[in-house]
Amino acid sequence: MKKLEKRYDFIYLFDVKDGNPNGDPDAGNLPRIDAETGNGLVTDVCLKRKVRNYVSLAKNLKDGYDIFVKEKAILNDLIDGAYRDLDIDLTKPPKDKKDGEKRNKEGKGQGGEIDKARQKMCEKFFDIRIFGAVLSTGANAGQVRGPVQFTFARSEEAVVSSEHSITRMAVTTKEDADKQSGDNRTMGRKFTIPYGLYRAYGFVSAPLANQTGFSEEDLTLFWETLQNMFEHDRSAARGFMNARHLIIFEHSSPIGNKAAHELFERVTVERKNSESTPARDFSDYKVCLDGKELTKFKEVITV
Repeated sequence: MKKLEKRYDFIYLFDVKDGNPNGDPDAGNLPRIDAETGNGLVTDVCLKRKVRNYVSLAKNLKDGYDIFVKEKAILNDLIDGAYRDLDIDLTKPPKDKKDGEKRNKEGKGQGGEIDKARQKMCEKFFDIRIFGAVLSTGANAGQVRGPVQFTFARSEEAVVSSEHSITRMAVTTKEDADKQSGDNRTMGRKFTIPYGLYRAYGFVSAPLANQTGFSEEDLTLFWETLQNMFEHDRSAARGFMNARHLIIFEHSSPIGNKAAHELFERVTVERKNSESTPARDFSDYKVCLDGKELTKFKEVITV
């Protein structure tokens, strides 16, 4: 695996049509919206979930590309597994006396054991290698700072949340059927955004990547994921979602050459038609870098 030797900052543009890109469970699953401006929001956690899901499909959870935070996972059991892989018995005194003469707490790693377990977790799990994780529960494998981070995605313009009544031609129980005299209908609600173009910012730290083992090969997989992850995340609730542009600023050193905000300001999104008319398609916008319209999905700009 080739070490990452450059810093990257990127802008990720995606859109949604007639769907709910990221419902808020504390608000009846309404689309997330900035209450003051009306702009739509998609959390960084939502985007990371889609990255995890795509990589699990593309790599089939094979060694080195397993996913730590996945459905029905018991995280402490996975941390225990790292110690078993290292042949460290947490019920006995440490093998290396530098880690202590005795086991301070049975079932807990200590000293250099924690560093070894953390490294093993990074080697095995792609999402720890890229996003980091808190591994200090259970047997304790410390904490990992992830080299890749997202901001919340925010829509370019204010969005409107539409509410739709839906009907299921069935009920759950016989008691429900008796109450309706056999009519057997269940009413529900569905929330969508007619259209929204969202922009997220991202950052790749080479120094942190070298700590977790996140490599050039992993980065290539990540760029591929951003292009394709919506293609394997279709659902009736999310409507029609698509990746539109990935603008990558490649620095010439691990530390970087310019502040991220200076680079991001070079990218503008403009309406092609009158802003008095609601946008309903990506064709209503043009995305420009330094005033020149972008036509390809992926653009790499050397800083």
